[in-house]
Amino acid sequence: MKKAEVPMLIEHLQQLYPDATCELIHRNPFELLIAVVLSAQCTDKLVNEVTPGLFEKYPTPEVMAGLTQEEMEEAIRRIGLFRNKAKNILETCRRLVEEQGGEVPNDYDYLVSLPGVGRKTANVVLSTAFGVPAIAVDTHVDRLSHRLGLTKATNVLDTEKDLMRKLPKEHWTFTHHALILHGRRVCAARSPKCELCPLQDICSEYQKNAKAAAKGTKKTTTKATTKATTKATTKASTSASK
Repeated sequence: MKKAEVPMLIEHLQQLYPDATCELIHRNPFELLIAVVLSAQCTDKLVNEVTPGLFEKYPTPEVMAGLTQEEMEEAIRRIGLFRNKAKNILETCRRLVEEQGGEVPNDYDYLVSLPGVGRKTANVVLSTAFGVPAIAVDTHVDRLSHRLGLTKATNVLDTEKDLMRKLPKEHWTFTHHALILHGRRVCAARSPKCELCPLQDICSEYQKNAKAAAKGTKKTTTKATTKATTKATTKASTSASK
C-alpha cells in the first residue's frame, strides 16, 4: 500500500465501521483486563457469554483474589486453556490488590509484568480503558496488515511498529478495532470475500491476485489462439495439397 493510500484506507474503514470499538463486554478497566486475558485463543462471543456471570459473582480484584484455583477454574471452565488462565487471573488479582490498591493502572510496563498479559492485552487495555493511542496486533490485524500491504514483518512486534509508523497516531485505536471487524466479517483467514470487499482498490493482495489472474487468462487466450491458428493452417495446407 502506497503512503498516499493510507488516508483512503482510514476513510473506507470509517464508512464501514463508524462505531468500531472493543466488542468484549466490560464496565471498567479491571473487567476489560480479565476479559482480554480470557479471550486469548478464544472467541469474543464465548468470553461475553462467560464474563457477565463471572463479574456478577466476583466484581473486584479483592473478591476474585479470594477464590481457590478450583473455584476459579469452575467459573471459567467453558473458556479454552481455563486452568492456566485461572492461575494467571488469580495471581493478577492478588498483585493488583497488594501493589495497586485493587486498581488497574494506566502503566504499560506494569501491565505486561502481570501473568498472561502481553503487548496485545496491555495495548487493548490502555487504548480502550484509558484512551491511550495504541495498536494491538492480534491475528486479524496482523493478517490484514500483510494483505493490505502495510507491512512485510515476520513477527507481530514489527507489524505493530510498521503500523505505528504508517498510520496517524490519532487513528491507531480506531484502525485496530476496525481491522478486527473487517477481518471477522470480510477478510477471513481461509475464505476472504475479496469480490465483495470495499478495500479492493487499495489492497495489495487483491491487486496482485487480479494481475496474476489477468496474466493467466491472457496466456490461456494466446495459447488457444495459437493452437487454433496452427490447426487452421494445417487444414488449409492439407486441402491445398489434394
